[in-house]
Amino acid sequence: MLSKYRWWRDAVIYQVYVRSFLDSTGDGVGDLAGVRAGLPYLKKLGVDGIWLSPFYPSPQHDHGYDVADYCDVDPLFGDLAEFDLLMADARRLGIKVLLDIVPNHCSSEHPWFRQALAAEPGSAARARFHFADGRGPEGAEPPNNWHSMFGGPAWTRVGDGQWYLHMFASEQPDWNWRNPEVGDEFDRVLRFWLDRGVDGFRIDVAAGLFKHPALPDSDDPEADARTRDSVNPLAWNQPEVHEVWRHWRSVCEEYTAQDGRERLLVGEVSVPTAREHALYVRPDELHQAFFFDLLSAPWDPGAFRKVISEAMQDIAGTGSTVTWVLNNHDQVRTVTRYGEPATEGSGLGAARARAAALLMLALPGAAYIYQGEELGLPEVVDLPDDVLTDPIFRRTGSRARIRDGCRVPLPWSGQASPFGFTSGAESARPWLPQPSYFAEYATDRALADTRSFWHLYRDGLQLRASLPQLGEGTLRWLDTPPGVLAFERGDGLVCAVNFGTAPTPAPVSGTPLLSSGPCPAGVLPGSTAAWWLADR
Repeated sequence: MLSKYRWWRDAVIYQVYVRSFLDSTGDGVGDLAGVRAGLPYLKKLGVDGIWLSPFYPSPQHDHGYDVADYCDVDPLFGDLAEFDLLMADARRLGIKVLLDIVPNHCSSEHPWFRQALAAEPGSAARARFHFADGRGPEGAEPPNNWHSMFGGPAWTRVGDGQWYLHMFASEQPDWNWRNPEVGDEFDRVLRFWLDRGVDGFRIDVAAGLFKHPALPDSDDPEADARTRDSVNPLAWNQPEVHEVWRHWRSVCEEYTAQDGRERLLVGEVSVPTAREHALYVRPDELHQAFFFDLLSAPWDPGAFRKVISEAMQDIAGTGSTVTWVLNNHDQVRTVTRYGEPATEGSGLGAARARAAALLMLALPGAAYIYQGEELGLPEVVDLPDDVLTDPIFRRTGSRARIRDGCRVPLPWSGQASPFGFTSGAESARPWLPQPSYFAEYATDRALADTRSFWHLYRDGLQLRASLPQLGEGTLRWLDTPPGVLAFERGDGLVCAVNFGTAPTPAPVSGTPLLSSGPCPAGVLPGSTAAWWLADR
């Protein structure tokens, strides 16, 4: 029997994108005090924990994923004293706190990288990163043909003629994890935050870190510029990375041994198959890793069944539990991804997003909810070029794959921007503009409307916490008519989703528990999910 403190196996974690959650100072940027003020809202929603996006000192070229100091708080977001108050309030409310840690790269303003720039080629300071001589006449060409995930070459030349590697923006130099100093430094970082009481870490680019030692040309140099599903295997998923996660797991278990409170490591692992994904969650490595295949699956019952079955077989088979996600700060919001922009909060996209939420919450394992999904927010697709901040736009000039549209600050109340997001003067402007139709999605309106996305999520979370059939465990697929996907959890709890638009007979008779839309007795309407306790 599992120990009671293995809370992470079926936890529901809410991703807080700090700069867009709630602003306490009136500068238009969310902060830690805003997160602290929002904790009662998250407690009422019913989540088990929160994952905080990076709030460390940073020049904000990639909104905190370019870290200049891993052991402090950027004044933009507060200070360590405010972080400690946040931790204390979260602990009082029974909310776990995960920090986002970025071990693949740092900021070009990190002290070690500044030392490297000032040092000579071949120096110990440069050995902490990937510096190399160029090719061609006078070394004027990059050392290899790799491309950045954010577009353009993965190399930038410095004044003395050498080049440094950055798999993302040029302001984000990649660490050289073959240098033991790097691993030692991250040991210090982990312990700094674990000593302050955090419950674990979300690990950015967890399949990265190590590059092929020879830095050879890629057979497909454009892969990184297309999608994270076809990344350069010479810079991704190298076998040595697993030793890092074994060591980090041992550090977390050292703290658990002291107080019985298990710390979680959950990785952003972007690999092609569930079988490769499973290698990261073996019993001595990461506790969990995000399973993105559900997020990327087309709205089709066969596709959903395939990715769920593969995850249950390959990932849950390691002894871990699957970590399901439908969205995060890098993805088009679910309402928009599943249908038309749906600025009225209705329509096909919204109906499918509601159904997908119930499906995810009924699956065995853990689930992560990106902020604003519980409000049914659509992607903001009409942001003008002059407000875009995503480095992908800056490096490519293209709006394809930019992420600002899902990062627009949350609406909390009122009829006009800033919708209660900032506590400053009426003229205070959020760091990204909020469209006028956000009034329809404001939190105060959502809480007052029992038909809202918020109530669907809250009711689903309450049932998930109270019903023994949900959470960790297994599922059994049921026979269904075409276009319908249904499975049973435990003793008689059935989740069914109608992927079509026409109503179909309910797959079971029984007691209805929850549905994503109006669901007459004996009928499962189109684009609807429902939970039942089946008759026996």
